[in-house]
Amino acid sequence: MRARLYIETSVVSYLMARPSRDVLALGHQQLTREWWESAQVEFEIFASRLVVAEAQLGDPEMAAARLALLEPMTLLAETVDSRALAKKLLAAGGLPAKAASDALHIAIAAVHGMDYLVSWNCKHIANARMIRFVTQACEDAGYRVPVICTLEELGGE
Repeated sequence: MRARLYIETSVVSYLMARPSRDVLALGHQQLTREWWESAQVEFEIFASRLVVAEAQLGDPEMAAARLALLEPMTLLAETVDSRALAKKLLAAGGLPAKAASDALHIAIAAVHGMDYLVSWNCKHIANARMIRFVTQACEDAGYRVPVICTLEELGGE
């Protein structure tokens, strides 16, 4: 059985973006493209309507490319439970109020029982300083927090 993996919008953006001039971002883009080649064999990949909404923003041509990538994916629903958990994540102190959509990504992944949440958003999602707050809030609400990591941390072949 393949592990269940939720991709946050930044992964979709890195996958479909024009090559960056920033060397670190360019490296992340390349790693994301290489990972994507085998990811669908190794993982059952999910997104959400929130990912779709965020992917629609920005340059229309790039948005269309992101949406085309997302179109065949199973989208996890935003539920009453995920919205409630997102509020608890914000109240726990690990995420600032301005990171409400980031909290919702985490909550959707937790409520739907994802094994992994991958993100290049290291400010509010794949951030070691906030994981204890996220873990505690999820466990207090009766959910297991998925492994939250970047594609570098996910590793693999």
